[in-house]
Amino acid sequence: MSKVRVIPLGGLDQIGMNITAFEYEDDIIVVDCGLAFPSDDMLGIDLVIPDVTYLEDNIEKVRGIFITHGHEDHIGALPYVIRKVNVPIFGTKLTMALINGKLEEQGMENIAKRKIVRYGQVVSVGKFKVEFIRTNHSIVDAAAFAITTPAGVIVHTGDFKVDYTPVFGDPINLSRFAELGSRGVLALLCDSTNAIREGFTMSESTVGRSFETIFAENANSRIIVATFASNVDRVQQIINTAVRFGRKVAVDGRSMIRILGTAEEVGYINMPEGVVVSLEELRNYPREKTVLITTGSQGESMASLSRIAASIHREVSIDPTDVIILSSTPIPGNEKAVSKVINDLSAQGAKVIFQDVHVSGHACQEEIKLIYSLVKPQYAIPLHGEYRHRQAQASIAADLGIARENIFLLEAGDVLELDEEGAAVVDKVPNGKVLVDGLGVGDVGNIVLRDRQLLARHGILIVVSVFEHGTNKLVSGPDVITRGFVYVRESEELMEEAREVAYNAISSAVAQGIMDWVKIKAAIKEELTEFLWKRMRRNPMVIPIIMEV
Repeated sequence: MSKVRVIPLGGLDQIGMNITAFEYEDDIIVVDCGLAFPSDDMLGIDLVIPDVTYLEDNIEKVRGIFITHGHEDHIGALPYVIRKVNVPIFGTKLTMALINGKLEEQGMENIAKRKIVRYGQVVSVGKFKVEFIRTNHSIVDAAAFAITTPAGVIVHTGDFKVDYTPVFGDPINLSRFAELGSRGVLALLCDSTNAIREGFTMSESTVGRSFETIFAENANSRIIVATFASNVDRVQQIINTAVRFGRKVAVDGRSMIRILGTAEEVGYINMPEGVVVSLEELRNYPREKTVLITTGSQGESMASLSRIAASIHREVSIDPTDVIILSSTPIPGNEKAVSKVINDLSAQGAKVIFQDVHVSGHACQEEIKLIYSLVKPQYAIPLHGEYRHRQAQASIAADLGIARENIFLLEAGDVLELDEEGAAVVDKVPNGKVLVDGLGVGDVGNIVLRDRQLLARHGILIVVSVFEHGTNKLVSGPDVITRGFVYVRESEELMEEAREVAYNAISSAVAQGIMDWVKIKAAIKEELTEFLWKRMRRNPMVIPIIMEV
């Protein structure tokens, strides 16, 4: 009997870009297809998506993509990936509705077959059988998968937490995890995001009580709440609280409006008629009788709350009596942006509340222990998180009795082969990050990014020289043009010195009989770079241009 292969192509050593392939003989299925947001050093980059070269090279084996839930870090790369890997997509009701909306935005509604799957339903593709199991998360309709293969059963938790009192729907189906564990589970791929946090993650419903207190204590203020657009349950609780306090509600932010519209269509949120009004209509009511729900809880520069904080929002301006609630925790890397928004709002006199109004959608240590105790896997494969998060989960698994040699902290691209007899990393497949800049996908690589970083740090110096055709005699220049290096009007002496350095480099090359323009350009660049470093301790990009007339 063959072994099953587990091949993570993303979602390791970072938050986001979750995608894992499972392969058995001539069949491959993919779980999730997410994006990541660019880090600060990825200048000009809009999105980061996984490299799916391995799936492209084996397209005849790929049977389908199974999505655990509708967050961007699990569905965001689909419009890019299915252009090359056009296979059926399977997901729960809200998840599929969000995917449909995303594809329609891109004019791709006729690409890829899509099927809504119910909890408890089993989808058979090739030699795989995939069962959807109810879990709880910060978005409705999250699912775990029990993936049955000839080599054994693999459980993939997706992003999850254990919530006994969810705002919408039922609690996680722990009994099904226990049933799978009693029959024998080969491997568990478990969410690691909160593995460094002790205890249990609090129920989403506890946030509702925090809103009740804040609304009661600020009865004379307009309330603005920023939260994740995808956290439908959070928005529902804000609306419910507004109803109890007799307030009108408006929603702002493109992604918020889109996702809530989708959730309302499938019946996963209740927006009472007469309570939810447009942003324009909100002006007709006293400020203390209104609530504004916005995007921007992560400090995104063009999100609604950031524009409000910067006083560039067309419809909303801050009043000193306003109360702003940031109902989220900054994602690693977003702390500075969130702090700036808080400071900008506070500077305008608003009261900003950002503590005790958020609970995570990810399991803490005790919940992870519970899943391991129920599933009783032979092998542990921590997923979804930075290395420290996955390492923390590995320690939990070891404390629960799983042998260290059966715990695998994989890297993206690793090929883990396993069955009941043993497991080992046997290969490495192409992997990495594909950068999306505007309409360009993958055309910006490390070299272009390095150039952008250099330009951002030190600027650019362009040296233009004109030679006579045939004689190669310098007839004009060199002229020095600069951007982002120094303010030319205040650095005329430096610019003249730079011009002289370039002129001397050209003269020296010509005196040596060098007529190759490439070599002359290299000489200009070398001399100017050395001069500018000695003179200014700066290293701008130097671009010599030679023209012939």
